[in-house]
Amino acid sequence: MTDQRVLADRFEEDRPRLRAVACRLLGSVHDADDAVQAAWLKISRRGIDGVNTPTAWFTTVTTHECLDRLREHKRRAEVLGGDELLPEALSPAADEQVVMAESVGRALLVVLDQLSPAQRVAFVLHDAFAVPFDVIATLLDRTPAAAKKLASRARDRVNGSEPSAARPTAEHLDIARTFLAASQQGDLEALLEILDPDVVRRVDRVLVGGQVPTELRGAQEFVEESKMFAAVARGGEVAVLDGAAGIVIAPAGQLKSLLRLDIRDGRIHVIDIIGDPDRLAAVSVTLADQFPAEQT
Repeated sequence: MTDQRVLADRFEEDRPRLRAVACRLLGSVHDADDAVQAAWLKISRRGIDGVNTPTAWFTTVTTHECLDRLREHKRRAEVLGGDELLPEALSPAADEQVVMAESVGRALLVVLDQLSPAQRVAFVLHDAFAVPFDVIATLLDRTPAAAKKLASRARDRVNGSEPSAARPTAEHLDIARTFLAASQQGDLEALLEILDPDVVRRVDRVLVGGQVPTELRGAQEFVEESKMFAAVARGGEVAVLDGAAGIVIAPAGQLKSLLRLDIRDGRIHVIDIIGDPDRLAAVSVTLADQFPAEQT
């Protein structure tokens, strides 16, 4: 067996882990596979002579590939913005992408996308894959203390635990979960139980056709309208929006809209459906639950 074959077999053993790292960092199965393959091409040319821990080396090269893609994505976002940046693999029709989003968490993918590339790398590698900070520091060309601070800031952003961050009550989050489940299942009675009779639904025009009013009033009217959007709701996940309970609609991890819920006295009084790119970018999204355990 040639040295190249031994190296290839060794890389294939680690490919599932490398792919998991790349998926978390890039939020796209397609981009993750590209990054892992690019890492393999570099590793196959260099070999692993003198490398004591091949898995760590493979992870380092793969992470560098992901970091380059994250930085390029950020540069393009600053110039273009909007859906032009989203990879084709993030379309709702990409079944594998949907499975990845569901296992990782749609809201988590949205929150990670709001982090800087360095924060995302530090947080994901340390919290999801237990990579030591001294290794992360080398990857990011920072000190271990700086890498630790990047991960800490990212963790605070993901979990909404900054000192000044507002958090919804457990009751409000439960109401949001009930709202989402009832919308997904078409349970009209459950919806009526948590909606104020005079609930107001507002929606950005960019999300609906001209035949749909941008403002609708009344629980019964909303419930009737909700029948049309059960499929859309299946791409949703409860999250915290600007400190309040809400819903992220992100099929396959691709942010499409946010539902900000105004909850008072145990009922939803206002449903603000945000789809305008500028409004989406202005909303602070954090997780309703803690960062999930690693899933492979």
